[in-house]
Amino acid sequence: MSGKTSKKRGGFRNLVTLVTIALGIAAVVKELRKPADERTWNGTVAAVVPYDFRMPTLERAKERLWNPEASSFVGPRVFGVGWTVNVGKIWALVQEKRAAH
Repeated sequence: MSGKTSKKRGGFRNLVTLVTIALGIAAVVKELRKPADERTWNGTVAAVVPYDFRMPTLERAKERLWNPEASSFVGPRVFGVGWTVNVGKIWALVQEKRAAH
């Protein structure tokens, strides 16, 4: 791998990290602007990016990481800002395709 390629990759990673931090800060500010009794610590920021700063639970982790019945392959993270892959949905699709052959 050339030095130029690794610099480009590092630059992209740095950009993604910076955007993620900025979105996280925006989500916290959004919650702190609400009256204390109306703060849910989960929702969306920038109109489409999900966030969830509630204490993670096993039920929520299972729902977001292993839910074969879900309608999509990605969903909100268990904790933090952004999306996560629903491995259960991928597994269900693979099993469906294998059964068809």
